[in-house]
Amino acid sequence: MRANYLFTSESVSEGHPDKVCDRISDTVVDAFLAADPEARVAVETLTTTNRIVLAGEVRGPGSIDAAVMEKLAREAVRDIGYEQDGFHWQHADVSCYVHEQSADIAQGVDAGGDKDEGAGDQGIMFGYACRETDVLMPAPIHYSHRILEALAKIRHAGEARLGPDSKSQLTLRYENGKPVGATSIVVSTQHAEGLSQDDVRELVRPVVQGTLPDGWMCPEDEFYVNPTGTFVIGGPDGDAGLTGRKIIVDTYGGAAPHGGGAFSGKDPTKVDRSAAYAARYLAKNVVAAGLADRCTIQLSYAIGVSKPLSIYADTHGTGKCDIDRLEQALGKVMDLSPRGIRTHLGLN
Repeated sequence: MRANYLFTSESVSEGHPDKVCDRISDTVVDAFLAADPEARVAVETLTTTNRIVLAGEVRGPGSIDAAVMEKLAREAVRDIGYEQDGFHWQHADVSCYVHEQSADIAQGVDAGGDKDEGAGDQGIMFGYACRETDVLMPAPIHYSHRILEALAKIRHAGEARLGPDSKSQLTLRYENGKPVGATSIVVSTQHAEGLSQDDVRELVRPVVQGTLPDGWMCPEDEFYVNPTGTFVIGGPDGDAGLTGRKIIVDTYGGAAPHGGGAFSGKDPTKVDRSAAYAARYLAKNVVAAGLADRCTIQLSYAIGVSKPLSIYADTHGTGKCDIDRLEQALGKVMDLSPRGIRTHLGLN
């Protein structure tokens, strides 16, 4: 394991086109689960200039129809803050192509008789934790998130010069395996017309400095704010968005493996989401318990089968216990069936 190196991760804001789609899809999931905790939902969203398209499969209360989903989509966009000519929560055209879940899929997932509820699909899922931050997340992705959260907070508090769409990217220097400071930082943020690049830079700099630990700010010539110069046209008006395209942002910023499945728009029977949450939960507990400083966990599933096909753990040379015993214990301390996961974590 290398001791001295640079590592980079990026994040995107709630107003990034892909995150707008994630938000809309998850708003639909939340509505179905609030009405029926056993509802099945797989909803994808596409956004572009003043257009929102929902598609997917559901099984749940008929009261949540196309009209309700349109209303949910508009409310999600409103809450993010889009009221610009090219993408406005009131004026965008919303199309809904959501239909009933396939009976073939449902029969493999449903519980019945002595059969437990099966996984909604096959796949591999990863969870990861480390001691780099107080939330046991890798530092590059953690602080990339915090920068954009801070910008969103001041925007929602009334800073009208900032728009909803933004991205951050943070390169950290590691010494003896620990992060010690940033070597470069990139922030691209949508802004009001009439602001110069220097204006935006002066607006963003104190937010970034206030987010990072003392002494971590990068050199001024490595601090890039809106490198293209102008970022007035943003959100889905500037770039089309899709649900599920920010899977690395949603997890560990490239610091750990990813199984390839997205989270948003899926109810907890979809192990792409629920099993990834469970793997993260287990990895956090391994690190928090002092059994390792870093931990990666992989779970695998087959559609219609309730229990994981495999459990893999790697403590990256930092483990304080036998790895085989750890893997055996992981399958015993938590029910890793879809129903067990969502009950344990309260996912519905």
